[in-house]
Amino acid sequence: MSIQPSGLLAKPVTRITVMQGQALVSAGPRVELTTVLGSCVATCLFDPEVELGGMNHFLLAEPPAAQKAMGVDEHYGVYLMEVLINQMLAHGASKSRLRAHLYGGANLHANMARIGTANAEFARSFLQRERIPLIKEDLGGTQARRVDFRPASGQVRCRMVANDMAPEPQPIQRPAAQRGEVELF
Repeated sequence: MSIQPSGLLAKPVTRITVMQGQALVSAGPRVELTTVLGSCVATCLFDPEVELGGMNHFLLAEPPAAQKAMGVDEHYGVYLMEVLINQMLAHGASKSRLRAHLYGGANLHANMARIGTANAEFARSFLQRERIPLIKEDLGGTQARRVDFRPASGQVRCRMVANDMAPEPQPIQRPAAQRGEVELF
């Protein structure tokens, strides 16, 4: 009879990076969603009954008022929060069982707009409006964070990292205005 060390029997974890502008959901017991945040915010949602979770990563809370009339922009928190909740519901979660964690929202540069603070405030108020309990948060400050989330168990590890590890905010690309020739009659 041979005895194998327990470490040899463990299956590897599949790490999936959640990029700016994404929302991903999984029930895989060996899946870990991961992201690095500066001023961005990541929301981790979890339904303990169906062992399902998901994460989003948004750069800005809401588009400027003038831009809202142009339609939905998938890069903003107001859209990505809805996408994450809807993906969770589509995979069997119940809104009444959802629990949330929030991470990020740092203000990395002292002389710049406090985008991180605005993102954090938006995320908190969104969860409150939707009546989703906020179980844990690590928001604000001046340092970047790395977040590793196991969606099937709801476990999260958040640690500070060097600010240069946070992705540079990607400008939000909007389609060019349609311009064509006009023929007058």
